[in-house]
Amino acid sequence: MSKIQALRGMNDLLPTESPLWQYLEAAVADVLGRYGYREIRFPIVESTDLFKRAIGEVTDVVEKEMYTFNDRNEESITLRPEGTAGCVRACEENGLLYNQVQRLWYQGPMFRYEKPQKGRLRQFHQIGIEAFGMAGPDIDAELLLLTARLWRDLGLLKHVRLEINNLGTPEARAEYRTALVAYLSGVMDQLDADSQRRLSTNPLRILDSKHPATRALLQGAPKLSDYLPEQNRNHFARLQAILNHVGLAFTVNPYLVRGLDYYSDTVFEWVTDDLGAQGTVCAGGRYDGLVAQLGGRPTPAVGCAMGVERLVLLLQTAAQVPEGIIDDIDAVFIVLGDFMPQAQALAEQLRDELPLLRLTLYTEAGSLKNQLKRADKSSARIALILGEAEFNRQILVVKHLRQEQAQVEVAFAAAPALIDQWLTQD
Repeated sequence: MSKIQALRGMNDLLPTESPLWQYLEAAVADVLGRYGYREIRFPIVESTDLFKRAIGEVTDVVEKEMYTFNDRNEESITLRPEGTAGCVRACEENGLLYNQVQRLWYQGPMFRYEKPQKGRLRQFHQIGIEAFGMAGPDIDAELLLLTARLWRDLGLLKHVRLEINNLGTPEARAEYRTALVAYLSGVMDQLDADSQRRLSTNPLRILDSKHPATRALLQGAPKLSDYLPEQNRNHFARLQAILNHVGLAFTVNPYLVRGLDYYSDTVFEWVTDDLGAQGTVCAGGRYDGLVAQLGGRPTPAVGCAMGVERLVLLLQTAAQVPEGIIDDIDAVFIVLGDFMPQAQALAEQLRDELPLLRLTLYTEAGSLKNQLKRADKSSARIALILGEAEFNRQILVVKHLRQEQAQVEVAFAAAPALIDQWLTQD
């Protein structure tokens, strides 16, 4: 019988990898908590109509990438391809938005059907940040400062750069779209195949093309900045003034448009050159019209999402993985003989008195030599040994595994204090 394997592009996270994810997630939660953001959780499956209305039916995500199927009631449902739409739906449905300010964050898996590659999987994980009820550039700046602080805490600030742009209003983009299509139609035969397809569906995405010939043609294209209303120009100028005042470096990228229809006004990306083609590690912008588009009252909003897989890769590539982070235990408890009930009780006593102690009790039988070999392969710094002679004397033998120190004997009652002292010294 053949083995069942994971679906392509949907990877396992192994115990040797999960500590780095936990480190990253804890750092994110810490920074967000310091800025007053609260966690929200919502389903990974939603009505397909939610994403069609929010993201746009002619986007690559909706056209080609969503995992959509009918349930037993013949209702079309979709595994979430991104988090903002679901977050807005949850907030609106539960009365969190009208005349309120909300600072929220979430984390979890997203799903897009595309060619799997390093840093780009079919099941991938994002941490999203959303702020509702604030219309000015101050909250845009807060998101950029918050993410910059996170990169600084993780040792990544020198490995990323910030790019910003302003998309204006939907009306301004419609006018600009007409001018852009007119220009590109004249050079259509020189565009790459993907850009030719987008010319009739989502021409602004052509601005984000990575194809060298297309990028060269865009140098002569109309500029979106020339079509911005005064209110958007002012918003963008005030945002830049704030970033300059606090000393956060950025570049204005006139070709930055993002891939989802709900964005307007400010958009931004944190990008890196360390990961090859998958260079965007965090991106977002304003989506002031989305709440109303999904049936709520008009609500200003801004948000961003960061890819966990890419940030983990960047931590590894930039050599910013803290030493010892993969270590998962401090001590092992080896039992020789029929004393497992007593050993279990003693292990629980140690955990009671040393709440931070990471202790693994070897419950399977084996020789002392084999169990010490196993302990050597672990991250444990000491081994606690209990055999018949030790039990009769109510002592433990403590063997240091990482330092050249003689093994010692310690009474049961004195063990917690001495173990704590040894581990602290190590």
